[in-house]
Amino acid sequence: MTEKLYEQDAFLIKFEAKVLSCEKGKKGFDIVLDRTAFYPEGGGQPYDTGKLGGVNVLEVHNRDGEIVHICNHPLEPGTLAAGIIDWDRRFDLMQQHSGEHIVSGLAHALWGCENVGFHLGAEVVTIDFDRPLTEEQFAQLEQTANWHLWQVNLPTRITYPSQEELSHIHYRSKKELTGQVRIVEFPGADCCACCGTHVKTPAQVGLVKLLSMQKFREGVRIELVCGGRAFRYLSGVLEQNAKVSHLLSAKIFETGTAAERLLAENEALKSRLMALEDGHFQALAQQYVGKGDVLLFEDGLSPNSLRRLCDAVLRTCGGRCACFSEGRYAIGQPGGDLRAFTQKLNQALNGRGGGKPDFIQGSVQASQAEIEAFFQRGVDL
Repeated sequence: MTEKLYEQDAFLIKFEAKVLSCEKGKKGFDIVLDRTAFYPEGGGQPYDTGKLGGVNVLEVHNRDGEIVHICNHPLEPGTLAAGIIDWDRRFDLMQQHSGEHIVSGLAHALWGCENVGFHLGAEVVTIDFDRPLTEEQFAQLEQTANWHLWQVNLPTRITYPSQEELSHIHYRSKKELTGQVRIVEFPGADCCACCGTHVKTPAQVGLVKLLSMQKFREGVRIELVCGGRAFRYLSGVLEQNAKVSHLLSAKIFETGTAAERLLAENEALKSRLMALEDGHFQALAQQYVGKGDVLLFEDGLSPNSLRRLCDAVLRTCGGRCACFSEGRYAIGQPGGDLRAFTQKLNQALNGRGGGKPDFIQGSVQASQAEIEAFFQRGVDL
């Protein structure tokens, strides 16, 4: 069994170990050491990466008690190899994992929430709770978690209690545990069975930012970021808001109001444009009273405008109406069946689209001359 140095000291970055075996694997070379500071994937926490004997450690997994380091080059069994942990990755994962413990423990203490799912992703952390939370509770949870980081900040406790001692400890666990149990405690916030790596004090988490909450099964799924991720996230938000502030000529904390005003103005302009378009479409439709089949080309129309133009002309022409605008089309034939026609049109003009038997919309990749030639040939289709 590999000695787990990461359980003894999560801040150990460099170590030396003996190579016990090295075999060619599916993703590289599977190397087993007599001891390691590399954390293997498990308990929702991703594996460490870094260097081992000068070669890259790509992945680390626990296989039947053996910790296997998947490396890009082999190492000679029996030799000593120096290991170096990718500290930036390790510390980031510790910040996220410890922050998740504190949030989960507080949600459990405050409202009896059970953590039934946890994923530490490359960008965000997700926690699944078994019961719903209100928006007020969501805000309270974030505030309380950060208060714990900044005000309580008692050292993290990691213990290996005996079975007798364990029976008197109230700790969180997703399943019934047997054998030696490792307890990770953030005093005042959480006590949980866990095999992962954690910060020495809550203050090292730095900041907890809850990003979103959505309904998930019988409870909620919360997205969050901690520490460096939270700093980068908020810096990115500030940068984007500064750009919006400049574009809207609004103060940094007034961009929301400015955006609402802009949207209201945009809706008013859209309504005015629609009224003007409808007047133009009605006038155009009068030019085709009783003309039968009609083929029209009109620039700058949205799919909605194109449909409304087609509808207007269909009411006057007495036949099939085909309207095109910059590659998009809307075609109608009252009481007709355009399905076979649509297949031939899309095939001939490199298009795609469909709809109801008597009305279709879509797009083609063809010039106006090619479209006109098709309708000239296919007028009886």
